[in-house]
Amino acid sequence: MDYHNAVLLKETVDGLAIKPDGVYVDVTFGGGGHSREILKRLGPDGKLFAFDQDTDALANTIDDERFTLINENFRYIKRFLKFYGAKEVDGVLADFGVSSHQFDIAERGFSTRFEADLDMRMNQDSALSAYEVVNDYEEEDIRRVLSVYGELRQAPAMARAICEAREVEEIKTSAQLKKALKRFLNHKKENKVLAQIYQAIRIEVNQEIEALKELLVQIPEVLKVGGRLSFISYHSLEDRLVKRFIRNGLFEGEPERDMFGNFEVPLKKVGGLIVPTQEEIKINNRARSAKLRVAEKL
Repeated sequence: MDYHNAVLLKETVDGLAIKPDGVYVDVTFGGGGHSREILKRLGPDGKLFAFDQDTDALANTIDDERFTLINENFRYIKRFLKFYGAKEVDGVLADFGVSSHQFDIAERGFSTRFEADLDMRMNQDSALSAYEVVNDYEEEDIRRVLSVYGELRQAPAMARAICEAREVEEIKTSAQLKKALKRFLNHKKENKVLAQIYQAIRIEVNQEIEALKELLVQIPEVLKVGGRLSFISYHSLEDRLVKRFIRNGLFEGEPERDMFGNFEVPLKKVGGLIVPTQEEIKINNRARSAKLRVAEKL
């Protein structure tokens, strides 16, 4: 099953500063590119756990006694690590967003390139799909989704257009959705605006922001002192959360200071922001918006 190239492969795994006998977690297994690189650097006593909620990813499992693939959302990291007897780990790697495989399978409905039913579920057993968001959500909720997750200025008018179109007939396919929003898709910016609309609906369907927040707040609990996180984000909503949590241990506001004006945070950043080279972007266009941040538990 073709999952294409792992983004920022060397840089992301380097960020973990792998110990041969360490315990690591790849919370976005996908095609297993990052996991295979971690296993190469582990010794015989090392251990790697991986998470992926998409059943398609199970076909890529690695036959290695040091490796365990968990078919669950990474928001349950602490629960499942505890189940497998790993209370604390030496590093957590994440490559957020949609895998190339998910984009390239037309019927999954992730890509603007294909005519498909409205789906966009990363977990194919999930009850909520893009169809429900588009056809069942109230207008104000569709507006919120498009505004917050798609950062679309025309979100109120777009939400109204969707609701007007679905009164005539159900919006079942990507073609019907495009038709409903036709007046917002001028030729020059059509692909960009469509990508923002798809991103917004996909984030809502998969509760991506909530899951990321739940993962981040568990990181200080599952990492050993000196353990590392190495996280790749693809849009500003994710990257902002990761950056703020590394800096403040919070998603909003500032941490409380002690009487001396100091505040304690669980993590410290390691190095600066890492982005792909032009060479990598040429080979793998998916890498173009990737941002890698590394941090260590204090």
